[in-house]
Amino acid sequence: MTLSTETPTGRLRQPILYADQLWRQQRFFAGFLIAVGVVMTGLLIYQGQIAKSANVIWLLYIPSGLLLGGAFLLYKRRSYVEALDGGVKVSTLRSSVLIDYDRIRGVKVQALKLHFQDRRSRMVAPMMKPLIDKPALFIRLRGDDEELADIKKRLGTRMMFEDTIALPLSDADAVAWEIGARLPYRLGQNQGGGKRHKRRR
Repeated sequence: MTLSTETPTGRLRQPILYADQLWRQQRFFAGFLIAVGVVMTGLLIYQGQIAKSANVIWLLYIPSGLLLGGAFLLYKRRSYVEALDGGVKVSTLRSSVLIDYDRIRGVKVQALKLHFQDRRSRMVAPMMKPLIDKPALFIRLRGDDEELADIKKRLGTRMMFEDTIALPLSDADAVAWEIGARLPYRLGQNQGGGKRHKRRR
């Protein structure tokens, strides 16, 4: 199984909705910090108290909000799945994995909640609940325990369980079809049901 940290030119890229959901929830808090910092800084300047050490904390609100918002935005932009000629790239904030098509056993689209059954239901954080019933891309891999463990280490246990990667996407069907069309034998994949092409007679 090929692992890579490079960024090859891709065909189809979609953001992983974990990062998008976190950005949607936390951007208002980052904006609030910036707004409070601007208002209080302006007020302190008007009152001539900006130089007092007790008021320094208000000056930190603006850079803190910018830093927080920038971190969430970077996480959002770095988290995506991309169908390339050389394999499927799954990228997260700190690492990425490039999976050869001949190492993919099958792809299918189903509800994300199926990835968090039984004991794994404890892993569903509050910010994930809006995504739990939405379609997700499931990629089942072939490989030995060492290879699968390395991928799980890079992607995290939230995204991968046993030999399956599950990714909530805005259009999981489109990515499933793109991947399915590139599999060497095009066997064993469920490419989203409703968008499956009829076989010619």
